[in-house]
Amino acid sequence: MTGLTPNENSVAAPRIAVLEDDPSQSSLLERWITSEGYVCHVFSRGQDIVKALLNDTFDLVVLDWEVPDLSGEQVLKVIRKSSREYVPVLFTTARSREEDMVRALKNGADDYLVKPLRRLEFLARIEALLRRFRTQARVDNEPFQIGPYRVDVSGRTLWRNGVAISLTQKEFNLAVLLLRDVGRILSRPYLLDTVWGPRASIGARTVDSHISQLRSKLDLYPERGWRLSAVYQRGYRLERIEARDDDGEPAAEPSGNA
Repeated sequence: MTGLTPNENSVAAPRIAVLEDDPSQSSLLERWITSEGYVCHVFSRGQDIVKALLNDTFDLVVLDWEVPDLSGEQVLKVIRKSSREYVPVLFTTARSREEDMVRALKNGADDYLVKPLRRLEFLARIEALLRRFRTQARVDNEPFQIGPYRVDVSGRTLWRNGVAISLTQKEFNLAVLLLRDVGRILSRPYLLDTVWGPRASIGARTVDSHISQLRSKLDLYPERGWRLSAVYQRGYRLERIEARDDDGEPAAEPSGNA
């Protein structure tokens, strides 16, 4: 397993939600997941994870079938019907009948594991799902470009139109998250976990102030073709729009030599 070991220069560890009501099993899964550098949030009730998924941001969900209030199957149906964005789901259950596996997959599960779980297989399935879906960009350090922005993740450098932008460590990590997920709503807890760490004792205002600084430094304004805005009770979203000049015509992006 390669995993993602957090360090001073890491950008973002995928954020995983787990529904498991057995304390010993949930503790075991949390240890396995965090040992790979992922951020893990454990829920013991179906209602609680549904509420979290509708208001927060996760990269992957692990669902146990049998829980007291809402079954994993019911939670899955709610996620697929109500969630604003697609999140991959791994089902874990003691049910080994083919009919149960087919039911889970038809209801929207992306993968299925029968208990007892084996550590290496469980982590391999998680890694495969993360790479399969859009979180692939967040599990490697390859340079990438979007619009006028080029990002060297390993070198921790960001250019706009060929001009390097001076960013703090947190601002750089935040910029990478937003530019890799243009159009996706990223909740404040998600940003806090992935940029500052799951045990950071800071408030949402810290995120807000960093967003404001980043908007200014990267020139993320509608007249430049970008909108970085707060989404009520959800978080922040970076959107790419068509910039217009005073005559209503598409505005030209200034070059780095201007």
